[in-house]
Amino acid sequence: MRSVLTVNLKDEPGIAETYSRLHREVWPDVQASLRQAGVDRMDIYILGHRLVMVVEMRDGVDYRIAFTTHAASTPRVAEWERLMKSLQEPSEEARAGEWWAVMEPVFQLQDTAEEPAIAHVADRSRTS
Repeated sequence: MRSVLTVNLKDEPGIAETYSRLHREVWPDVQASLRQAGVDRMDIYILGHRLVMVVEMRDGVDYRIAFTTHAASTPRVAEWERLMKSLQEPSEEARAGEWWAVMEPVFQLQDTAEEPAIAHVADRSRTS
């Protein structure tokens, strides 16, 4: 299952550059922990101070549970997560208690001509 999430970087000089540099050199322990928690693929995009994460989970794995498991997996991973949070802040659209806010799909182009593209808004009650 694929989820799209967003968070902001703090609006301070050098934060975006630091965040990008750290992600070019992601610690091997962090990558291994994410895979072990059920993450098949993760892409993070940046525009100014806005981050967007596209995460694909193994079948049946909930990203929220996987991220909680990941963050608590080792002291080194917990250190990485603290470091990332020190550079981030929730977007103003985030719900109470939500760090990475869930983005709602509004359009999907299907891979076959037989299935029309439709607007779809996710039921956010499932994401809290």
